[in-house]
Amino acid sequence: MQAFERLCPAGPGWALDWAAVEQEFAWIRRLAGVPQDPVHHAEGDVLTHTRMAAQALVSLSAWRERPRAEQVRLFAAVLLHDVAKPDCTRHDGERVTAHGHSRRGELTARRVLWELGAPIGDREHVAALVRHHQVPFWALERPDLEQIALRVSLTARNDDLAILATADIRGRVCADADAVLDSIGLFREYCADLGVLDRPWEFASDHARFVYFRTPGRDPRYAAYDDRRMTVTVLSGLPGAGKDTWLAANRPELPVVSLDAIRARTGVHPAGDQRAVAAAAHELARGHLRAGRSFVWNATNVSRQHREICIGLAAGYGARVEVIALEAPGPVLRARNAARAAPVPDAVIDKLISKWETPDVTESHTLHRLDTNDRVLHVIPRSRVA
Repeated sequence: MQAFERLCPAGPGWALDWAAVEQEFAWIRRLAGVPQDPVHHAEGDVLTHTRMAAQALVSLSAWRERPRAEQVRLFAAVLLHDVAKPDCTRHDGERVTAHGHSRRGELTARRVLWELGAPIGDREHVAALVRHHQVPFWALERPDLEQIALRVSLTARNDDLAILATADIRGRVCADADAVLDSIGLFREYCADLGVLDRPWEFASDHARFVYFRTPGRDPRYAAYDDRRMTVTVLSGLPGAGKDTWLAANRPELPVVSLDAIRARTGVHPAGDQRAVAAAAHELARGHLRAGRSFVWNATNVSRQHREICIGLAAGYGARVEVIALEAPGPVLRARNAARAAPVPDAVIDKLISKWETPDVTESHTLHRLDTNDRVLHVIPRSRVA
Protein backbone atom coordinates (compact mmCIF):
# COMPACT_ATOMS: atom_id res chain seq x y z
CA MET A 1 0.00 0.00 0.00
CA GLN A 2 3.05 2.27 -0.16
CA ALA A 3 1.95 4.11 -3.30
CA PHE A 4 -1.46 4.86 -1.78
CA GLU A 5 0.18 5.93 1.50
CA ARG A 6 2.40 8.37 -0.37
CA LEU A 7 -0.48 9.87 -2.39
CA CYS A 8 -3.14 9.83 0.35
CA PRO A 9 -3.82 13.38 1.62
CA ALA A 10 -2.90 14.18 5.22
CA GLY A 11 -3.70 16.96 7.66
CA PRO A 12 -3.68 19.75 8.31
CA GLY A 13 -4.01 20.76 4.66
CA TRP A 14 -5.62 17.55 3.29
CA ALA A 15 -4.49 18.50 -0.22
CA LEU A 16 -5.12 15.98 -2.98
CA ASP A 17 -2.41 15.96 -5.69
CA TRP A 18 -4.52 14.49 -8.48
CA ALA A 19 -1.86 14.99 -11.12
CA ALA A 20 0.44 12.74 -9.10
CA VAL A 21 -2.32 10.12 -8.80
CA GLU A 22 -2.79 10.07 -12.58
CA GLN A 23 0.93 9.87 -13.15
CA GLU A 24 1.31 6.98 -10.69
CA PHE A 25 -1.42 4.61 -11.88
CA ALA A 26 -2.01 3.50 -15.48
CA TRP A 27 -5.40 2.07 -14.49
CA ILE A 28 -6.48 5.54 -13.36
CA ARG A 29 -5.50 7.01 -16.73
CA ARG A 30 -7.62 4.34 -18.47
CA LEU A 31 -10.72 5.98 -16.96
CA ALA A 32 -10.26 9.10 -19.09
CA GLY A 33 -12.89 9.48 -21.78
CA VAL A 34 -15.03 6.56 -20.58
CA PRO A 35 -18.62 7.89 -20.80
CA GLN A 36 -21.27 7.63 -18.11
CA ASP A 37 -25.05 7.89 -17.89
CA PRO A 38 -25.66 11.67 -17.86
CA VAL A 39 -28.71 11.25 -15.63
CA HIS A 40 -26.65 9.89 -12.73
CA HIS A 41 -23.25 11.24 -13.77
CA ALA A 42 -23.67 14.67 -15.31
CA GLU A 43 -20.14 15.55 -14.13
CA GLY A 44 -18.56 13.80 -17.13
CA ASP A 45 -16.35 10.78 -17.73
CA VAL A 46 -15.26 8.15 -15.20
CA LEU A 47 -11.92 9.85 -14.55
CA THR A 48 -13.68 13.10 -13.61
CA HIS A 49 -16.05 11.23 -11.32
CA THR A 50 -13.22 9.31 -9.62
CA ARG A 51 -11.32 12.55 -8.97
CA MET A 52 -14.44 14.18 -7.52
CA ALA A 53 -15.18 11.10 -5.38
CA ALA A 54 -11.61 11.16 -4.03
CA GLN A 55 -11.96 14.85 -3.21
CA ALA A 56 -15.29 14.16 -1.52
CA LEU A 57 -13.75 11.37 0.57
CA VAL A 58 -10.93 13.60 1.74
CA SER A 59 -13.45 16.25 2.82
CA LEU A 60 -15.42 13.85 5.05
CA SER A 61 -14.84 14.27 8.78
CA ALA A 62 -15.67 10.57 9.25
CA TRP A 63 -12.67 9.75 7.04
CA ARG A 64 -10.33 12.34 8.55
CA GLU A 65 -10.98 10.98 12.04
CA ARG A 66 -9.82 7.48 11.11
CA PRO A 67 -6.35 6.10 11.93
CA ARG A 68 -3.89 6.67 9.10
CA ALA A 69 -3.87 3.03 7.92
CA GLU A 70 -7.67 3.09 7.59
CA GLN A 71 -7.55 6.42 5.72
CA VAL A 72 -5.13 4.91 3.21
CA ARG A 73 -7.25 1.79 2.77
CA LEU A 74 -10.38 3.85 2.04
CA PHE A 75 -8.41 6.12 -0.27
CA ALA A 76 -7.37 3.06 -2.27
CA ALA A 77 -10.99 1.90 -2.36
CA VAL A 78 -12.31 5.21 -3.72
CA LEU A 79 -9.66 5.28 -6.45
CA LEU A 80 -10.52 1.70 -7.43
CA HIS A 81 -14.30 1.68 -7.00
CA ASP A 82 -15.03 2.23 -10.73
CA VAL A 83 -11.81 0.72 -12.08
CA ALA A 84 -13.69 -1.83 -14.23
CA LYS A 85 -15.97 0.64 -16.01
CA PRO A 86 -13.71 0.78 -19.09
CA ASP A 87 -14.35 -2.97 -19.50
CA CYS A 88 -18.08 -2.91 -18.67
CA THR A 89 -19.43 0.30 -20.23
CA ARG A 90 -21.92 -0.22 -23.04
CA HIS A 91 -24.18 2.06 -25.08
CA ASP A 92 -27.73 0.75 -24.64
CA GLY A 93 -29.74 2.83 -27.08
CA GLU A 94 -29.54 6.38 -25.78
CA ARG A 95 -28.32 5.22 -22.37
CA VAL A 96 -24.83 4.40 -21.16
CA THR A 97 -24.65 1.43 -18.81
CA ALA A 98 -21.87 -0.29 -16.85
CA HIS A 99 -23.61 -3.45 -15.67
CA GLY A 100 -21.37 -5.76 -13.67
CA HIS A 101 -18.66 -3.20 -12.99
CA SER A 102 -18.76 -3.80 -9.22
CA ARG A 103 -18.08 -7.53 -9.52
CA ARG A 104 -15.53 -7.04 -12.29
CA GLY A 105 -14.04 -4.22 -10.24
CA GLU A 106 -13.39 -6.59 -7.34
CA LEU A 107 -11.30 -8.81 -9.62
CA THR A 108 -9.42 -5.86 -11.10
CA ALA A 109 -8.80 -4.25 -7.72
CA ARG A 110 -7.44 -7.54 -6.38
CA ARG A 111 -5.01 -7.86 -9.29
CA VAL A 112 -3.88 -4.23 -9.04
CA LEU A 113 -3.22 -4.50 -5.31
CA TRP A 114 -1.57 -7.93 -5.64
CA GLU A 115 0.80 -6.60 -8.28
CA LEU A 116 1.60 -3.65 -5.99
CA GLY A 117 2.45 -6.05 -3.16
CA ALA A 118 -0.34 -4.93 -0.80
CA PRO A 119 -0.83 -7.06 2.35
CA ILE A 120 -3.45 -9.75 1.85
CA GLY A 121 -5.79 -8.36 4.54
CA ASP A 122 -5.77 -4.82 3.16
CA ARG A 123 -6.13 -6.07 -0.40
CA GLU A 124 -9.15 -8.23 0.36
CA HIS A 125 -10.76 -5.49 2.47
CA VAL A 126 -10.54 -3.06 -0.46
CA ALA A 127 -11.69 -5.68 -2.97
CA ALA A 128 -14.77 -6.41 -0.83
CA LEU A 129 -15.62 -2.69 -0.64
CA VAL A 130 -15.33 -2.36 -4.41
CA ARG A 131 -17.56 -5.41 -4.90
CA HIS A 132 -20.32 -4.01 -2.66
CA HIS A 133 -19.87 -0.26 -3.12
CA GLN A 134 -23.33 0.24 -4.63
CA VAL A 135 -25.24 -1.73 -1.97
CA PRO A 136 -26.00 1.25 0.33
CA PHE A 137 -27.64 3.15 -2.55
CA TRP A 138 -30.70 0.88 -2.58
CA ALA A 139 -30.00 -1.31 0.42
CA LEU A 140 -33.45 -1.18 1.98
CA GLU A 141 -34.99 -2.46 -1.26
CA ARG A 142 -32.97 -5.68 -1.17
CA PRO A 143 -34.54 -8.80 0.37
CA ASP A 144 -31.05 -10.22 1.03
CA LEU A 145 -29.72 -7.14 2.85
CA GLU A 146 -29.11 -8.98 6.12
CA GLN A 147 -26.88 -11.56 4.47
CA ILE A 148 -24.98 -8.88 2.55
CA ALA A 149 -24.46 -6.81 5.70
CA LEU A 150 -23.20 -9.86 7.58
CA ARG A 151 -20.93 -10.82 4.68
CA VAL A 152 -19.42 -7.33 4.52
CA SER A 153 -18.96 -7.34 8.30
CA LEU A 154 -16.77 -10.44 7.90
CA THR A 155 -14.86 -9.39 4.77
CA ALA A 156 -14.54 -5.61 5.29
CA ARG A 157 -16.56 -3.13 7.42
CA ASN A 158 -20.02 -1.70 6.86
CA ASP A 159 -19.07 1.75 8.13
CA ASP A 160 -16.26 1.77 5.55
CA LEU A 161 -18.83 0.80 2.92
CA ALA A 162 -21.06 3.70 3.97
CA ILE A 163 -18.15 6.17 3.79
CA LEU A 164 -17.17 4.92 0.32
CA ALA A 165 -20.79 5.16 -0.90
CA THR A 166 -21.07 8.70 0.49
CA ALA A 167 -17.91 9.79 -1.33
CA ASP A 168 -19.20 8.13 -4.50
CA ILE A 169 -22.47 10.08 -4.42
CA ARG A 170 -20.90 13.39 -3.40
CA GLY A 171 -18.42 12.93 -6.22
CA ARG A 172 -21.05 13.14 -8.94
CA VAL A 173 -23.66 15.52 -10.31
CA CYS A 174 -27.13 13.96 -10.21
CA ALA A 175 -30.62 15.11 -9.30
CA ASP A 176 -31.33 12.36 -6.78
CA ALA A 177 -28.11 12.75 -4.75
CA ASP A 178 -29.93 13.81 -1.56
CA ALA A 179 -32.30 10.85 -1.75
CA VAL A 180 -29.38 8.44 -2.18
CA LEU A 181 -27.55 10.02 0.75
CA ASP A 182 -30.67 9.42 2.84
CA SER A 183 -30.58 5.76 1.76
CA ILE A 184 -26.95 5.49 2.83
CA GLY A 185 -27.93 6.94 6.22
CA LEU A 186 -30.65 4.31 6.57
CA PHE A 187 -28.12 1.62 5.64
CA ARG A 188 -25.86 2.81 8.46
CA GLU A 189 -28.77 2.71 10.91
CA TYR A 190 -29.75 -0.77 9.76
CA CYS A 191 -26.20 -2.07 10.28
CA ALA A 192 -25.93 -0.33 13.65
CA ASP A 193 -29.20 -1.89 14.83
CA LEU A 194 -27.98 -5.28 13.64
CA GLY A 195 -24.69 -4.75 15.49
CA VAL A 196 -22.44 -4.98 12.44
CA LEU A 197 -21.67 -1.36 11.56
CA ASP A 198 -18.05 -1.43 12.71
CA ARG A 199 -17.55 -5.02 13.81
CA PRO A 200 -18.11 -8.53 12.44
CA TRP A 201 -21.14 -10.64 13.27
CA GLU A 202 -20.33 -13.30 15.84
CA PHE A 203 -21.81 -16.64 14.83
CA ALA A 204 -22.40 -19.35 17.41
CA SER A 205 -19.86 -21.58 15.62
CA ASP A 206 -18.03 -21.97 12.34
CA HIS A 207 -20.67 -24.51 11.31
CA ALA A 208 -23.46 -22.02 12.06
CA ARG A 209 -21.69 -19.49 9.80
CA PHE A 210 -21.14 -22.08 7.06
CA VAL A 211 -24.79 -23.15 7.05
CA TYR A 212 -26.11 -19.57 7.23
CA PHE A 213 -24.37 -18.47 4.05
CA ARG A 214 -25.58 -21.57 2.23
CA THR A 215 -29.23 -21.27 3.33
CA PRO A 216 -31.46 -18.39 2.14
CA GLY A 217 -33.65 -17.05 4.94
CA ARG A 218 -31.58 -18.68 7.68
CA ASP A 219 -31.55 -17.00 11.11
CA PRO A 220 -27.92 -16.02 11.82
CA ARG A 221 -28.57 -16.49 15.55
CA TYR A 222 -29.38 -20.18 15.11
CA ALA A 223 -26.70 -22.46 16.54
CA ALA A 224 -26.76 -25.17 13.88
CA TYR A 225 -26.05 -28.67 15.14
CA ASP A 226 -22.64 -29.82 13.96
CA ASP A 227 -22.71 -33.45 12.85
CA ARG A 228 -19.82 -33.30 10.41
CA ARG A 229 -18.10 -36.69 10.16
CA MET A 230 -15.12 -36.03 7.89
CA THR A 231 -13.09 -33.12 6.52
CA VAL A 232 -12.51 -32.09 2.93
CA THR A 233 -9.48 -29.84 2.49
CA VAL A 234 -9.88 -27.62 -0.56
CA LEU A 235 -6.71 -26.01 -1.88
CA SER A 236 -6.93 -22.77 -3.82
CA GLY A 237 -4.11 -21.00 -5.61
CA LEU A 238 -2.68 -19.97 -8.94
CA PRO A 239 -0.13 -22.25 -10.62
CA GLY A 240 3.16 -21.91 -8.74
CA ALA A 241 1.53 -20.85 -5.46
CA GLY A 242 2.94 -23.92 -3.69
CA LYS A 243 -0.06 -26.20 -3.34
CA ASP A 244 1.87 -29.46 -3.80
CA THR A 245 4.63 -28.33 -1.43
CA TRP A 246 2.17 -27.33 1.26
CA LEU A 247 0.22 -30.55 0.85
CA ALA A 248 3.32 -32.73 1.22
CA ALA A 249 4.23 -30.94 4.44
CA ASN A 250 0.76 -30.71 5.99
CA ARG A 251 -1.54 -33.52 4.78
CA PRO A 252 0.77 -36.28 3.48
CA GLU A 253 -1.38 -39.05 4.95
CA LEU A 254 -4.61 -38.10 3.20
CA PRO A 255 -5.83 -39.31 -0.19
CA VAL A 256 -5.73 -36.57 -2.83
CA VAL A 257 -8.03 -35.69 -5.70
CA SER A 258 -5.56 -33.90 -7.97
CA LEU A 259 -6.62 -32.37 -11.26
CA ASP A 260 -2.98 -32.11 -12.34
CA ALA A 261 -2.54 -35.85 -11.73
CA ILE A 262 -5.69 -36.63 -13.71
CA ARG A 263 -4.50 -34.44 -16.60
CA ALA A 264 -1.10 -36.17 -16.58
CA ARG A 265 -2.72 -39.60 -16.56
CA THR A 266 -5.23 -38.82 -19.30
CA GLY A 267 -3.01 -36.59 -21.45
CA VAL A 268 -5.32 -33.57 -21.27
CA HIS A 269 -3.47 -30.28 -21.85
CA PRO A 270 -4.05 -27.49 -19.25
CA ALA A 271 -5.39 -25.26 -22.03
CA GLY A 272 -7.65 -27.98 -23.45
CA ASP A 273 -11.20 -29.10 -22.68
CA GLN A 274 -11.32 -29.83 -18.95
CA ARG A 275 -14.75 -31.47 -18.73
CA ALA A 276 -13.41 -35.03 -18.67
CA VAL A 277 -10.86 -34.05 -16.01
CA ALA A 278 -13.57 -32.48 -13.85
CA ALA A 279 -15.83 -35.54 -14.24
CA ALA A 280 -13.03 -37.89 -13.19
CA ALA A 281 -12.20 -35.70 -10.18
CA HIS A 282 -15.83 -35.69 -9.03
CA GLU A 283 -16.08 -39.44 -9.30
CA LEU A 284 -12.97 -39.87 -7.14
CA ALA A 285 -14.32 -37.35 -4.62
CA ARG A 286 -17.68 -39.11 -4.41
CA GLY A 287 -15.90 -42.36 -3.66
CA HIS A 288 -14.12 -40.82 -0.68
CA LEU A 289 -17.28 -39.09 0.52
CA ARG A 290 -19.39 -42.25 0.32
CA ALA A 291 -16.74 -44.06 2.36
CA GLY A 292 -16.64 -41.26 4.94
CA ARG A 293 -12.94 -40.57 4.26
CA SER A 294 -11.31 -37.21 4.70
CA PHE A 295 -9.35 -36.13 1.62
CA VAL A 296 -7.74 -33.20 -0.16
CA TRP A 297 -9.04 -31.55 -3.33
CA ASN A 298 -5.94 -30.20 -5.07
CA ALA A 299 -6.74 -27.78 -7.91
CA THR A 300 -6.36 -24.08 -8.68
CA ASN A 301 -9.96 -23.33 -7.56
CA VAL A 302 -9.36 -19.61 -8.10
CA SER A 303 -13.01 -18.70 -8.71
CA ARG A 304 -15.81 -18.97 -6.19
CA GLN A 305 -17.87 -20.84 -8.78
CA HIS A 306 -15.26 -23.58 -9.16
CA ARG A 307 -14.72 -23.86 -5.40
CA GLU A 308 -18.47 -24.20 -4.89
CA ILE A 309 -18.51 -27.29 -7.09
CA CYS A 310 -16.34 -29.17 -4.60
CA ILE A 311 -17.55 -27.39 -1.46
CA GLY A 312 -21.18 -28.03 -2.36
CA LEU A 313 -20.44 -31.68 -3.02
CA ALA A 314 -18.65 -32.01 0.30
CA ALA A 315 -21.44 -30.23 2.19
CA GLY A 316 -24.03 -32.52 0.61
CA TYR A 317 -22.24 -35.54 2.07
CA GLY A 318 -21.96 -34.02 5.54
CA ALA A 319 -18.30 -33.05 5.42
CA ARG A 320 -16.50 -30.26 7.22
CA VAL A 321 -14.74 -27.98 4.74
CA GLU A 322 -11.39 -26.29 5.28
CA VAL A 323 -10.00 -24.02 2.57
CA ILE A 324 -6.29 -23.35 2.23
CA ALA A 325 -5.68 -20.31 0.02
CA LEU A 326 -2.06 -20.13 -1.14
CA GLU A 327 -0.43 -17.29 -3.03
CA ALA A 328 2.85 -15.64 -3.92
CA PRO A 329 3.95 -12.56 -5.90
CA GLY A 330 3.56 -12.73 -9.66
CA PRO A 331 7.29 -13.02 -10.52
CA VAL A 332 7.66 -15.83 -7.98
CA LEU A 333 4.69 -17.71 -9.44
CA ARG A 334 6.06 -17.36 -12.97
CA ALA A 335 9.54 -18.53 -11.95
CA ARG A 336 8.23 -21.55 -10.07
CA ASN A 337 5.98 -22.47 -12.96
CA ALA A 338 8.81 -22.15 -15.51
CA ALA A 339 10.92 -24.54 -13.41
CA ARG A 340 8.29 -27.29 -13.63
CA ALA A 341 8.77 -30.34 -15.83
CA ALA A 342 5.48 -29.42 -17.53
CA PRO A 343 4.88 -25.65 -17.11
CA VAL A 344 1.39 -24.23 -17.37
CA PRO A 345 1.20 -21.92 -20.41
CA ASP A 346 1.43 -18.21 -19.56
CA ALA A 347 -1.88 -17.59 -21.34
CA VAL A 348 -3.59 -20.04 -19.00
CA ILE A 349 -2.07 -18.34 -15.95
CA ASP A 350 -3.19 -14.92 -17.21
CA LYS A 351 -6.72 -16.22 -17.69
CA LEU A 352 -6.76 -17.66 -14.17
CA ILE A 353 -5.50 -14.37 -12.70
CA SER A 354 -8.34 -12.53 -14.43
CA LYS A 355 -10.82 -14.81 -12.61
CA TRP A 356 -9.05 -14.86 -9.23
CA GLU A 357 -11.45 -14.54 -6.29
CA THR A 358 -9.59 -15.15 -3.06
CA PRO A 359 -11.65 -17.38 -0.72
CA ASP A 360 -13.38 -15.67 2.20
CA VAL A 361 -14.71 -16.94 5.52
CA THR A 362 -18.29 -17.29 4.27
CA GLU A 363 -17.36 -20.23 2.03
CA SER A 364 -16.06 -22.81 4.49
CA HIS A 365 -15.80 -23.88 8.12
CA THR A 366 -12.17 -22.78 8.33
CA LEU A 367 -10.04 -20.62 6.06
CA HIS A 368 -6.28 -20.10 6.00
CA ARG A 369 -4.71 -17.56 3.65
CA LEU A 370 -0.98 -18.11 3.24
CA ASP A 371 1.74 -16.18 1.45
CA THR A 372 4.22 -18.88 0.40
CA ASN A 373 6.93 -16.36 -0.44
CA ASP A 374 7.77 -15.54 3.19
CA ARG A 375 10.10 -18.56 3.51
CA VAL A 376 8.13 -19.88 6.48
CA LEU A 377 6.75 -23.43 6.33
CA HIS A 378 3.09 -22.98 7.20
CA VAL A 379 2.00 -26.04 9.18
CA ILE A 380 -1.73 -26.04 9.88
CA PRO A 381 -3.14 -28.62 12.31
CA ARG A 382 -5.83 -30.85 10.90
CA SER A 383 -9.46 -30.09 11.65
CA ARG A 384 -10.92 -31.72 14.72
CA VAL A 385 -13.01 -33.92 12.43
CA ALA A 386 -10.92 -36.87 11.21
